[in-house]
Amino acid sequence: MEQPSGPLSKDLPSSFEGNRDFYEENRWQKLGRRLKEEPLIPLGCAATCWALWGATKSIRRGNSYKAQQMFRMRLYAQAFTIVAMVAGSFYHNSDRILRKEYDDLKKEQKAQEKRSAWIKELEARDKEETDWREKMAKVTEVREQEARARRAKEEERVREGGPIARAVKKIKGDVE
Repeated sequence: MEQPSGPLSKDLPSSFEGNRDFYEENRWQKLGRRLKEEPLIPLGCAATCWALWGATKSIRRGNSYKAQQMFRMRLYAQAFTIVAMVAGSFYHNSDRILRKEYDDLKKEQKAQEKRSAWIKELEARDKEETDWREKMAKVTEVREQEARARRAKEEERVREGGPIARAVKKIKGDVE
């Protein structure tokens, strides 16, 4: 296949050249990769859930002091999660930019492939239509020739006359 020209000919980002799995991944692989890249975010979410569970348990038991502590822990866990998200976004920003570039290139390449497949389909349909028209033109011409031949035979018969006309000619020829 030809190497595309224009923006599609741009090489992939160099920091990921050896890692094709980075680009061709499904949702579960992406989730696993994101958990490995930023493990503090799920940890903060888990700590927040644990604090909420503990606060609910304390409220049911009637221990307001422990519930108040757990609500404070929830607040700290949420703050930790937000800080981890912000720090992670700064840390992984360049990778995300490269990933977005790759996704855009991939999307553009798929659009180009789809367009070329569409053009091939149109060309194939056009060829089928022209072949069909040529075939129909030949069939029409053959039918016209057959019709002309039938008309010529009919005219010849009319000129010669049918069996009755021949009989009349014979009788006239005999009488005269």
